[in-house]
Amino acid sequence: MSDNGLSFTLSTSPSQTGNNGESKHEKVIIIGSGPAGMTAALYTSRAKLNPLVIAGHEFGGQVALTYEIENYPGFPEGLSGQALVDLMQAQAERFGARFETFTAVTKVDFTSGRPFTIWADNGQTYTADAVIVTVGATPRHLNVPGEKEFTGRGVSYCGTCDGFFFRDKNVVVVGGGDSALEEGLFLTRFATRVDVMHRRNELRAGATLQQRALNHEQMSFTWDTVIDEIKGDDVVNAVTLRNVKTGETREYPTDGVFIFIGHDPNSDIFEGQLDRDEFGYVITDKLMRTNIEGVFAAGEVQDRIYRQVATSVGQGTAAAMSAERWLAEQE
Repeated sequence: MSDNGLSFTLSTSPSQTGNNGESKHEKVIIIGSGPAGMTAALYTSRAKLNPLVIAGHEFGGQVALTYEIENYPGFPEGLSGQALVDLMQAQAERFGARFETFTAVTKVDFTSGRPFTIWADNGQTYTADAVIVTVGATPRHLNVPGEKEFTGRGVSYCGTCDGFFFRDKNVVVVGGGDSALEEGLFLTRFATRVDVMHRRNELRAGATLQQRALNHEQMSFTWDTVIDEIKGDDVVNAVTLRNVKTGETREYPTDGVFIFIGHDPNSDIFEGQLDRDEFGYVITDKLMRTNIEGVFAAGEVQDRIYRQVATSVGQGTAAAMSAERWLAEQE
């Protein structure tokens, strides 16, 4: 990969935390704390690189909000997302990884020279010899009237976060993939009825998950249908549905709308810094290298195909190993 003609000198001094605007230098900074970031922290810490993880405001990423994970190897009985995050953090910290929690990166400079410069919303400026980007992705919105107004008042993007508030109520789930069905099944623990609205006439979720959802007595499915508007007074009380084949519209009463229609990568702060594809995902090669030598990326910020905990862990492993080997070559 091109080094953009930039000179590079590895810092051999220990990390320094300066006051009055002075920067703090790290050998490796990991941006993000989801499965990819946690794994990168584990591998770089075991390589004695003393990584700093700038965790973001949603510690553990999306997986921390997942009620139950049943398809991660080594846990045949399943476990909660938060439990997995806790285990990953403890394992990384055991080998020396450090975490800046409740802190998010606001700006980066990967193109002016190395070490790289990173600004965070805690007021601290950091520099790093190598950076691993693992900032994940954010749930996609419907962008229909009423969605923004009723977010937190009946509109939600996380069943495990908000399901409790819909006890004995009827809710709508929008989407047809794994996330929609997983969250829909979870919502049946609270809601009386869960109606899945899908714009197609067949689901995209895995076969086992489909079978569980289709056979669940509290779940129903409305096909070839989208939501045109979300309505309510103080809280949601109805949605306007439209059949995409006939164009017919109707009002459908509901107490809540849970939206699971995909994700957008959290890559905007890297615009003009890292190459991205047409969907905004950071472009990497097989070694998780970006277009900037010394900057690596892993997890959902660069993976729009698989987006699983297991694949993010593998990508975090690869990014960490590539970063370690690259740093060794510089020395």
